[in-house]
Amino acid sequence: MSIPHISNWIDGQYTPPSAATIPVLNPATETPLATINTTSAEDIDSIISTSWQTFNSGKWSALDSSERFAVLTKASTLLRTHITDFISLETAQTGRPIREMRAQLSRVPEWLEYFASLARTHEGRVTPFKGPVLNTLTRVPLGVVVLITPYNHPLLIAMKKIAAALAAGNIVVVKPSELAPLSVLKLGKLFKEAGLPDGVLQIVSGYGAETGKYLCEHPRISKIDLTGGFGTYRAIAPVAAMNMVPVTAELGGKAPVCLFPSVDVDVAVKAALFAGFIASGQTCVTGSRLLVHEDIYEAFKELLDKRVRALRVGDPMDEKTQIGSVISAAAVERCRAFVERATGEGGKILCGGGRTTINAEGKGFFFEPTIIETHSTSDLARNEVFGPVIALIKCSSEDEIVRIANGTSYALGASVWTNDFTQAHRVAGRIEAGIVWINGHHLNDPSSPWGGFKESGLGKENGVEAYESYTKVKSMVVNYGVAPVWFDEEVAGARYG
Repeated sequence: MSIPHISNWIDGQYTPPSAATIPVLNPATETPLATINTTSAEDIDSIISTSWQTFNSGKWSALDSSERFAVLTKASTLLRTHITDFISLETAQTGRPIREMRAQLSRVPEWLEYFASLARTHEGRVTPFKGPVLNTLTRVPLGVVVLITPYNHPLLIAMKKIAAALAAGNIVVVKPSELAPLSVLKLGKLFKEAGLPDGVLQIVSGYGAETGKYLCEHPRISKIDLTGGFGTYRAIAPVAAMNMVPVTAELGGKAPVCLFPSVDVDVAVKAALFAGFIASGQTCVTGSRLLVHEDIYEAFKELLDKRVRALRVGDPMDEKTQIGSVISAAAVERCRAFVERATGEGGKILCGGGRTTINAEGKGFFFEPTIIETHSTSDLARNEVFGPVIALIKCSSEDEIVRIANGTSYALGASVWTNDFTQAHRVAGRIEAGIVWINGHHLNDPSSPWGGFKESGLGKENGVEAYESYTKVKSMVVNYGVAPVWFDEEVAGARYG
């Protein structure tokens, strides 16, 4: 059976295949779905140069905001029309259960609608400049922006960035992860049908260490927006600083799920399952540390063990499947290594703990949903797994829960579960995290800023903050009453500054 090839989308069309290609596998079956291009440094230089010409032409950057609104709104309508195709493709390339993908992707058009509306309604301002002077502040696009997106939420995270960047009037070059790029590569034709001018959205594929590096090191880009690991950020930050390129970085997480005695045990377990095992634990806000107050610990542990063992690991295309695959063989090995280190440090496996399979051939990258009782300073309790391996930690007090919650280098998301209103606000206020949910987890909206502190990143996705990060402020000062008399023979009423 022939395997389709999906090339880069450049200047409004798919380019010819590159000499070397990359296979994209279905992680649940290990069968190839398609091949994609590699993109050389020379090709990247050409793409960036052409993108700068497009930016300076003004056909998008200088377009009236009402027209950008119309294009992005039509793109959201087209995406909704074709969302079923995207759901199937996203499920195949990520190995996530189709019921998860259906719920997540049905909301993705909202990001286009929200940022389209911001483009239409965002206002400049007039400062209280002293004297007979009018000072207006307006926001203008940055130029050519580079977006580096991951494999775990390919379409959602790409759209978070693309929608904000386009709404602000930039030319966008996006490189999706080589592990799951197909849904993003499919966006080119959709935006063209919506009326986006050719060359405004460029989609390139390739390995992160090669093509991603070439993009981030190019001296003519105006911004980098990265979702990935801290190591990737450290690799690109020095050259970005040297080129004076701002970086938004949404990096890793080790989200604590803080469970207090006022919460019913059944609700607490449901909270832990949702926080910990959505996307097989492959999200930056996975609730990978369950910090459970000792008053409910034993009852919680017993019920959690029962519920985790009953989770249905299976074919992602099956509507009944609750846990799909992880993305690759390397991800399976990473999970296994975390389990080995955790038990070596005295951790006790409550359930799971190893690779599993759903077929007689043993194909697919599956790992059992795993809970390990451990202590707060263990490797498992402090570092990101990015898989379905969760640390369970018994805590004796509210203060201990807060101390452990704040005890890692990550500070992206956290959730607090309590029916004590005062405690909810008190604990949420003490936790160091960019996002703190109270009696919820993973909740997201295009209007709500998303980003972390410490090693979890810089800047925000979503909201006005994201839109403004794709712009620069231009100040215009109009003098209508200050005379230029400084060097007259008889100086009266001269003003300096």
